[in-house]
Amino acid sequence: MTADFTGWHVLAEFGGVDAALCDDLEQLESALRDSLTAAGVTICDVVHKKFDPQGVTVLALLSESHASIHTYPESGDIFVDVFTCGSIGAGASKAVELLRDRLSPKDVRMQVIRRGHGSQRIEEPVGAGLTRIWDLHEVIVDTNTPFQHMVIARTEQGISLFSDDDRQSTEFSQVTYHEAMMVPAFALAETVDKVLIIGSGEGVASQMSVAAGASLVDHVDIDQLEVELCAEHLPYGYTSDELTAAVKGEGPIKVHYADGWDFLAQAAEAGTRYDVIVIDLPDERVEDAQHNRLYESEFLSRCRALLAPGGVLSAQAGCATMWRNETLKRSWNRFHEQFDTVVQYGSDEHEWTFLFGMNERIDDPVQRMTDRLDKLPYRPETVDARALERGAIEPYSLRV
Repeated sequence: MTADFTGWHVLAEFGGVDAALCDDLEQLESALRDSLTAAGVTICDVVHKKFDPQGVTVLALLSESHASIHTYPESGDIFVDVFTCGSIGAGASKAVELLRDRLSPKDVRMQVIRRGHGSQRIEEPVGAGLTRIWDLHEVIVDTNTPFQHMVIARTEQGISLFSDDDRQSTEFSQVTYHEAMMVPAFALAETVDKVLIIGSGEGVASQMSVAAGASLVDHVDIDQLEVELCAEHLPYGYTSDELTAAVKGEGPIKVHYADGWDFLAQAAEAGTRYDVIVIDLPDERVEDAQHNRLYESEFLSRCRALLAPGGVLSAQAGCATMWRNETLKRSWNRFHEQFDTVVQYGSDEHEWTFLFGMNERIDDPVQRMTDRLDKLPYRPETVDARALERGAIEPYSLRV
């Protein structure tokens, strides 16, 4: 291999497949052929073997490399292996996704591996024409969930979580990130008893809320697989046992695998009110993206309607750097349209800015936060009164 990046290798396990389909050579070969063709790869030849008493292997020789499936009818399992190189590299993932749709497994596990020199890295976009390179010492998870491409890997910043090539959190800096999002809200809210968190799949925000005195934390995340893999592999946030208990509703944290939009409608119908609501999602895109609707004014308005008296809405609002601040400007304008009190916290040790909104008018929200900080049940590690004062000064671009 001479290229920095040679191709994609996708390994998948399909579970819960119909036993008869697992033993149907004709249907399986047709499904593989159709999926590869639709993904844009070139089939050179296909060979197959039906085993006695059961089981099928189908192997396709591709111009781009190879694809195979092997079945176990007795357990309803199908193992898939697809590698495509060159300019059609991403076709491997597409082919496996199409094959998944064709075979309708109940369970899917996928691992997407980059092959080639320099392949163990992630190029994170941080602005127009700018990328940040993450060297991955060990890839722990590399899969496509129904909603995103997810990677958990060991980096120089410890075990780290990536979504669609964007760093979400790292073992090294996650406390700084989560405290920047949660501590100002704890200090600003009239009380911290009922908390709603939308996104934030690691579970750290939920745990901080309980430590701050919350008796109920509704944690809503649409991506069940991502939350489960975070609990299994990240050394921070939920453990797998803690997540299982939260899904069952055992304890103050209740995990709901649901669309945040739908959950808000259900909470409004039930008359539920929250002291703190947190929106912690993958970054809003300048271009159109499905999750952008959870940043927009209508969603903020629906969150605002669920705030208890003295309640606070907290949201990750974007980055203050002038080459990446378009989404922060949008968030700033939306919050000021929705809330009578808006205060920001720009972390001085992380690149993100967080916005906090209240329905009530507070003359000096920063003084309110600094006065209350030392009285919080939660003891922050990375936020003090001076940090709150400094972090509340908005960037120049928001003041002109």
